[in-house]
Amino acid sequence: MVASEGGDLTYLLDLLKEPVLAAQEFFVLTGRAFNNIFRRPHYGDDIILQMDTIGVGSLPIVVMTGFFSGAVMALQMSRALADYGQVGRTGTLVSLTLVRELGPVLTAMMVAGRNSSGIASELGSMKVTEQIDAMRALGTDPVQKLVTPRLLATAFMLPLLTVIADFVGMFGGWVIAEVFLNLPARQYWSSVWRALVWDDVTQGLMKPLIFGVIISLVGCYQGLRTTGGTQGVGRSTTQAVVWATVLIFVVDLLITKIFVSGGA
Repeated sequence: MVASEGGDLTYLLDLLKEPVLAAQEFFVLTGRAFNNIFRRPHYGDDIILQMDTIGVGSLPIVVMTGFFSGAVMALQMSRALADYGQVGRTGTLVSLTLVRELGPVLTAMMVAGRNSSGIASELGSMKVTEQIDAMRALGTDPVQKLVTPRLLATAFMLPLLTVIADFVGMFGGWVIAEVFLNLPARQYWSSVWRALVWDDVTQGLMKPLIFGVIISLVGCYQGLRTTGGTQGVGRSTTQAVVWATVLIFVVDLLITKIFVSGGA
């Protein structure tokens, strides 16, 4: 019986070893990436290039997602509000839902699907072709050269993309309100702006800032630990998108809980 219990404990420890080691490596990479922000060289050209790739490159899909999210939200909310004779408050619910929740989360998911996978694929390809080992041999820190610029670029651009998505979503809601709900434009936009307070704006900007950190670091981590050639690159790409998406929802819940508890 004692030998059986010892075997079960060893098996359990073996199961926990890999995820604990992975979490440790991820937090070590995170610490090094943030530490490099204050160290030279800063690789400003790489940061600008990543801003263009991550921010400008993601703009079309973010705009389309924001517009149709706002339009669908207006349709759904107006149907529910019609039962209480409050269709005129459609703009209020659209703006609050977009700024607090849908704007940051949907934008982060679109950017994660496009860029977290791209980062993992790019760094994974460099890893399996030994380009990263060559950088170390030449005295270049791969984390400072490859990870920190992507971290800064994503953390800076994602809040800007979220603001654009929020506004385009409100515009999509206005199109629905104007065409299908017969709401005057003045009434719609007035309810949109009056509904928002500084707490909503803070929450709507803090979330994408943290999501940007998650997206970049998960993509870089999965890319840098790639093994197994081209198949390994594919696995890293898939895992980057999956883990970035899961962490976005987990962190979104935590941040929302903090703001809800603080406002209570």
